[in-house]
Amino acid sequence: MPIVITDKSVIEEFVRQVEEISGENISKCMQCGTCTGTCPMSAEMSLGPRRTMLLSKWGQEEQVSADNTVWICASCQSCLVRCPRGIDVPRVMEAIRQITLRTNTDHIAPFEIDDELIKDLPTIAMVSCFRKHTA
Repeated sequence: MPIVITDKSVIEEFVRQVEEISGENISKCMQCGTCTGTCPMSAEMSLGPRRTMLLSKWGQEEQVSADNTVWICASCQSCLVRCPRGIDVPRVMEAIRQITLRTNTDHIAPFEIDDELIKDLPTIAMVSCFRKHTA
């Protein structure tokens, strides 16, 4: 995925929003890769937590929000527990999801889910999914 050169103010605004919403200083990330190595969902992610953090630091909002990593993050806190800098990566992922959802783009259409599937899904999982993937 190529790095997209954008206006410096756009980059700074994205980084500011991520840090404000998450309460984390993403520039503290030293790219050690512990988060990705610890993540139980990393095999399903295109970028993984380490690259997502790097691209976020660089203000690459389009690449980060278009990727599946922030949507697949289970917020299990494994990366937080192992991070040598104490960065709460799940909070950063949640911040990126919130920024993306503020564009009013739903990433799942609840009414398009098959009725038979809905019967078998745990209610708590569906509610969590709708919170995470709809604006």
